Parts: sequence; structure tokens; C-alpha cells
Amino acid sequence: MRVAIVHDWLVAPGGAEKVLEQIIECFPDADLFSLVDFLEDRRPLHGKPVTTSFIQRLPFARRRYDAYLPLMPLAVQQFDLADYDLIITSSHTVAKGVLVGPDQTHISYVHSPMRHAWDRQHEYLREAGLTRGPKSWLMRALLHYLRGWDSHSANGVDRLIANSQFVARRMMKTYRRDAAVIPPPVNVDEFELCTHKEEFYLTASRMVPYKRIDLIVETFSATPHRKLIVIGDGPEMAAIRAKAAPNVTILGYQPIGVLKSYLQRARAFVFAAEEDFGIVTLEAQACGTPVIAFGKGGSLETVVPVGDAHPTGIYFGSQTVASMLDAIDRFERQHEQITSAACRANAERFSAAVFRRAFMAEVTRTIASEHLRGESATVQRIDAERLAEPAGWPVEPAAQSSCG
Repeated sequence: MRVAIVHDWLVAPGGAEKVLEQIIECFPDADLFSLVDFLEDRRPLHGKPVTTSFIQRLPFARRRYDAYLPLMPLAVQQFDLADYDLIITSSHTVAKGVLVGPDQTHISYVHSPMRHAWDRQHEYLREAGLTRGPKSWLMRALLHYLRGWDSHSANGVDRLIANSQFVARRMMKTYRRDAAVIPPPVNVDEFELCTHKEEFYLTASRMVPYKRIDLIVETFSATPHRKLIVIGDGPEMAAIRAKAAPNVTILGYQPIGVLKSYLQRARAFVFAAEEDFGIVTLEAQACGTPVIAFGKGGSLETVVPVGDAHPTGIYFGSQTVASMLDAIDRFERQHEQITSAACRANAERFSAAVFRRAFMAEVTRTIASEHLRGESATVQRIDAERLAEPAGWPVEPAAQSSCG
């Protein structure tokens, strides 16, 4: 069996690239395709060469590859995959829109339907300053086109896989298709359990609006007796620094070793985003650290709240300072109900080995199902041809018996 793996783009390591790394582990001989490849850390690719699209060679593609979004549906359909039996796409934008034939099996691991084109369109337009004027209408027209293309491209997928129940529900809304759910892998072995906790809270993320690091900083600035450490960088850095009180320390980007050390020692990890999944909350739990999380999206599937068996954290109900302060107060009253061992055990349910087993089982089931469907279609075609035979079709005489 020849296998092709198609990924949207390879620019910076993130959750999608962690999934890609494990898919390559499952199919080490597969060929790899991506719209662009500017990835400096090649470890997730296991040394594989990457076939890229024409966008790779366009001006400023390294820094502004996202500016070529209108061309991406065209670009991904230029990959010639005709010689492959199995096509696996790792998609959050356009990868699942590759062209496949009727005898090929296409399985797509969908991190999310295009967020900015579907339910987050208005949020995206506000953040980009495109709520009115000619540029706004041009962008709205482009997003309208992308919604139609995205929905139609799902028809070419034999099996959709979502990274969470939250994303599966979003896919049902957008594609009207059921999806299997396989959570993304967490490299729990890279995050050692630590039972000794210090008196600081931690958050870590890229500083973009929907991550709501600004809300976390604002909340802790309003409660100066609590210490907060912030790790991460991004376009919102200046605005977040301006909100930080003396009890909030912003470290900016830090290497993985430093992040791991803080994850291990933090009293709790604070997470305020409505995320599709949220791997970092499980990395914190792998270190034995509880989580205070916004109770919506993927967090509902990764954090076990106080009140359930073996709790690992606390939810807050709305993205407001008052709601987060209430959750922190509840955590400080109830944190003894949460053990480091329970946090670690919960994280281990999402290990890379668990992901690989679940993914290979789904691939095997899909291939078997497609094979049976192909056999059924062949039988139905033969039966239809027999039924369509003319009434006067000559019938061979029955063979004569050789016994008297």
C-alpha cells in the first residue's frame, strides 16, 4: 500500500505538528506533502522530504504565507496523488480538499473546520479591523467562497476524524457528517511528575486575542497577593504588559526546558481560551499540576472538575474577571481534593501511544469498510447487468446427466 500524508503548512511547531509526527510514526514509509515548508525544527518530520506547492516559491511566502489564503484551495488540488492507495490529510484549513479517485481511501484528521470562515468569522473580522469598508466586503466575499469550498471538499473524504467532541459537533454543523473522535497526542513522557508545588500560578500561550492572556493578567492584577508567571510571546505582548501589576511576571518566549520547570512547580495552570482541544492543559497535568480553565470547548474533555471522581481542576463559567476570581477562590478552598497522581493519570489517557493505537484502529476499520463497500458495489453492478439482459437473450442448454 502506498501512503501519502498531506499537511496544511509547515511553519512552526504546534499541536497540529504533534499530530503529524505521530501519523508519520504510524506510516514511516509514507510520502509527505505540504503547501509550504519553512519548518526549522525537523524532528516532527523524522527526516522526511516534503513536496510543496507553488505557494512555496511566491514572493514573501516565508513571512506572509497566510496572505495567499485565496490561492490555497487551488494549490492543494495541484498535488498529484493518483499513485497512492491511502491518503491521510492533517487539516485545519485546506488539506482535506486534495483530489482523490474512487479507488483511493481518504482519511482526514480535522483539527477544526476553518475557524475564521465559520463560527469565528465576526471575531476574526473585528480583530483584523475589517468590520466595515471595501476591504471588509472583499474579505467577507472571500470567506463566503471558502465556506462553500470547505463544505464541498468534505465530500471527498471517506472518514473524518475530529480531535475532540467539541470539534466533532462543529463538523456536524458545517459538513453534516459524523466524525470519529481521537484526541491529539500528548508526549507525557517528556513531562515528569512533580509533587512539590510553589506559591505561583502559571499561564503559557502565544499572545493572540482568542487565547485571552489579557484576561488572566487583568484578573491577577486585581488580586495582588497572588503571584502569576506568564510565558509566551506574540502580537498582543505590548498590550498585555501594559495591564500587568507588580505581582505579574511576564517572561516572554522560553525554551521547552524552562516551560517544563515552571509547569512542574506551579500551584495551578490557568487557561482562559475557548480552545478546540488545548494540549498545554494536559502537559500541565502530566507534571502533576491542577488546571483552572474556562469551562467551554476542549477543556471540558481534558480537565476533570472537583465534584467528579479523581478531579484535576476547576472550571470558570465566563470569560470575565469576576468569574475567574471566583474560580481561583474555589480552587484555593478545594485544592486538597486534587492530587498530583490524579492529574498525571488523567494526562496519560492522552499519551502518544494511545493516539497511535486509536488512529491505526480507525484506519484499519475504514480500509476494511471501503473494501467491503467496493465488493458490494461490484456485486450490485453485476446483478444490475443481469437484470438488464434482453428477454430474448440465448440461454445455454443444461448439461446432460451422465448417469442413466
